[in-house]
Amino acid sequence: MAAAQGAGSGSAGPSGPPGSAPGHSSTSTAVAVWEWQDEFGRWRPYRGNVCSYIEQVIQASQQKGRRSGSGLASSIPLGHADPALAPYVIDIPSLMQFRQDTGTMRAVRRHVFPGDSAAGQGIVWEWQNDEGGWSPYEMNVCVFLEQARATNHQRVDLGPLGYNYEVDFVAQVQTNKTTRFRRSVQRRLDAPYPVTTSATPLHTGVGCSCQQCWPNSGTGPITTRYRHSMTNFPNSSTTHQAPGRTASVSSSNVGYVPYNKPTLTGARSTPRLSAQNPLVLAQTGSLSAALTASNGVSTQALPVKMPKPSRVSQALAATPTEPESVVKKYLEELKSAPADEDCMICMEKLSSPSGYSDSCQSSTIRPEAVGRLRNCQHSFHMLCMLAMYSNGNKDGSLQCPSCKTIYGEKTGTQPKGKMEISTFPQSLPGHKDCGTIRIVYHISRGIQGPEHPNPGMPYTARGFPRYCYLPDNEKGRKVLELLKVAWKRRLIFTVGTSNTTGESNTVVWNEIHHKTEMDSNLSGHGYPDPNYLDNVLAELAAQGVTEDCLGQ
Repeated sequence: MAAAQGAGSGSAGPSGPPGSAPGHSSTSTAVAVWEWQDEFGRWRPYRGNVCSYIEQVIQASQQKGRRSGSGLASSIPLGHADPALAPYVIDIPSLMQFRQDTGTMRAVRRHVFPGDSAAGQGIVWEWQNDEGGWSPYEMNVCVFLEQARATNHQRVDLGPLGYNYEVDFVAQVQTNKTTRFRRSVQRRLDAPYPVTTSATPLHTGVGCSCQQCWPNSGTGPITTRYRHSMTNFPNSSTTHQAPGRTASVSSSNVGYVPYNKPTLTGARSTPRLSAQNPLVLAQTGSLSAALTASNGVSTQALPVKMPKPSRVSQALAATPTEPESVVKKYLEELKSAPADEDCMICMEKLSSPSGYSDSCQSSTIRPEAVGRLRNCQHSFHMLCMLAMYSNGNKDGSLQCPSCKTIYGEKTGTQPKGKMEISTFPQSLPGHKDCGTIRIVYHISRGIQGPEHPNPGMPYTARGFPRYCYLPDNEKGRKVLELLKVAWKRRLIFTVGTSNTTGESNTVVWNEIHHKTEMDSNLSGHGYPDPNYLDNVLAELAAQGVTEDCLGQ
């Protein structure tokens, strides 16, 4: 990657934002950037090829609607633009991104930038992370930095964008204004975002009071729901910056894909693209004796064994986990399909055959069969549900793509390991009335199984043991018990691609947040965080791990 070029030998501009940055442009030429909202409340852009695909689907749907009188496409499967995004679907009416295998939902929006901005030119500004890789800034920061550079600023303050940094273009460094910690920055050329014709005002970098910037702007209040220290995005070097040094994260890709699952291919309604596609051990206090058990939780020696069923048990279990049997168990076939309702999996009308009838075949489920999930009552092509189930973990559970209701017991693909639990009297910031629970996860390198992305290939396990912390109070102990259940169900880690190093076939966090530091919450990985316990309870519930699981 080419390093950033300095702004030249001209006089140093003001340390504040460049004069051209605030507000909006009236330029008619614009590019469309689709973004998803992370747990910080900040917006993260999809890559240019994914945005091009979204724009093309909507445009094709508009043209089809004008001809036939039908409405816009109700959902867009992102795996057709990038196989790494195969689990993700954007629901257009609600403007939500839905991850089909976990049920995670995030808001999305369409943001318009001037055609002569960084987005329109394919210019990406990046900062160097702790692993030596490069992580992109948010798109509005990239636009802001490029404007500053173009107006011969030698340095610029990112405060107006909600960041506690200043960037020196000449030295090519970002400096934390509180800690004075410095990181290298660089300027890189990437594919530009798709051109669009828009009557809305164009966003140029600094947030304002327009509909685009408020209330969900990066310059507004940051939510207190933070990600653990090892988030994982596919095909991206994005990472949180180091503890106590920053509160900023950035991404150029959608988050939380554990591995590149195969795409649900074959949907007839898929438009053809013509565009280019693209860790702290307590220093004081005595630790209680940790009872260790292979593959188990140390406290109470609760075993957590990886499934190795015998041939007999496999035979006994075959019927309820066969894909067709699972679909028929949880969906009731309808005698007649709703006339004007779409299947959000294949985007075809429920009154038409499944869009996956060409690629997913079954001797017991007809392409035109429509089923209704028994509890939530949402309807889908049964063959589409079969294709979605067959593309996942095939653990005997289903999750409704619409409302995230889980049917059955959801399990994951976490490798074999050990979970140790201990307590010590030292308090966590924000929890002065109690001691601390320490969880230590141990996972070693090994060989991928049939449930992993590359069966038979080795996987690495970097950064283990991993240390995590909970307050030793009633709610903290409740979270602990549910984390034990999640560990037994193999939901805490998976095998995938690390966003911090770009390494594939390695053990990564899944979608349950952990606090890996006792304090210094500038990074978002420590305490205090008054909302953390409630947030992690919600995340556990989204995985089907609730109080109802305790005592089972």
